[in-house]
Amino acid sequence: MSYPELIPAEPDMNRDRLPTFKEVLQRRTLSPVDLFSFYIYMRDQMFLVDYLDFWLDVTQHLALCRHYVRELRRSVLIETPEQEQPSKRSSAFLDQYGDVDNTAGPSTYDDDKHGDHHLSAFLRRETSEGNFSNGNTNHSPHSSLGSQQSDVRNSGERAGNSANRPPRASFMSSNFDRHFSDDSPTHTVGRPDIRASAEKILYTYLLPGSEREIILPQHIVHNIIQAIEEHMRDDPEVFDVAKDYVFQAMERDAFPGFLRWKALGNLIPASIMWRVALGLLGMFAGFWAGFTLIFLDQPKHIRCWVILPFTIGVYCLATQQYFMDPILALCGLSEHTFMHFSRIKEPFVRRLLYKRAVTALVVTVLVGVAVNVLFIFVPGYRL
Repeated sequence: MSYPELIPAEPDMNRDRLPTFKEVLQRRTLSPVDLFSFYIYMRDQMFLVDYLDFWLDVTQHLALCRHYVRELRRSVLIETPEQEQPSKRSSAFLDQYGDVDNTAGPSTYDDDKHGDHHLSAFLRRETSEGNFSNGNTNHSPHSSLGSQQSDVRNSGERAGNSANRPPRASFMSSNFDRHFSDDSPTHTVGRPDIRASAEKILYTYLLPGSEREIILPQHIVHNIIQAIEEHMRDDPEVFDVAKDYVFQAMERDAFPGFLRWKALGNLIPASIMWRVALGLLGMFAGFWAGFTLIFLDQPKHIRCWVILPFTIGVYCLATQQYFMDPILALCGLSEHTFMHFSRIKEPFVRRLLYKRAVTALVVTVLVGVAVNVLFIFVPGYRL
């Protein structure tokens, strides 16, 4: 089966400021401050990519739930014959949960919490009324998202137990169940898939000793485990508190450093360390050659050779000071992994880096000229 993808928003090309963390997650930014660059930053520099993966998986779970409800609503509106009056009642019931079919923007980053609350309420009520256990558990979780983690915690046994319970009366009509069951070929997402998605998040990130366990307050983890395993919930509101906690943690602890490295610079720490080593080596070679030529009383045209090591040394040390390579910045390039570069497409960041590159080059030239003039024109004295 296919799953709904995260829908990127159109980038704001007229933004005259640095982007916010929310805009980065909404994919409204361009390189080097886009979501891809932030993911690499969290992976290679912060070593906290599991937190970002958790947030993205929870967001994808919300998209999955919206897609499921959207298909139910579309089935009510399109497939039901006009003469079947109960379907109108079903349609009206779904309509009260908001227009989940709105794809004008990124569906997984909607600011309307009210609509998300109604979505979760719909899924909870559907589960409590018996729709989830009324034939839908025949869909094996082994073919759904997160089946490996479900097997570890014996979720298949729980699903089998729930399937043996007598079905309750549905809040919708029997005609709705007959025509619009999520086992219908027109449905690409069923309730077992939503359940498997919720269990995958739980077993991958939250349970103690899990594969990619993230550190959250104990009460948050306990509430999620209780909601999923005891209350059999799989609606998006189960993860709301954890999602908000992770969002605020990344915004507070990771995002400022990301902007410092990507919006104010264009290098990564590994590259800067190599440049510092090369710069110190160049300065050492320049001082050694300069003092040697001075105390050998060599003519000035020979002393001009110190220009080469001093220029390399000053330039490399300036890149460490400004966290950027001025020449690469003027060429519109930013380093995302070691010696791998991407184009700077974000307009404000490109202008900002251009100004900083010019400033860094001016400082490099002034310091380089001063040092070279000192060692070239100082009077020689042969020892």
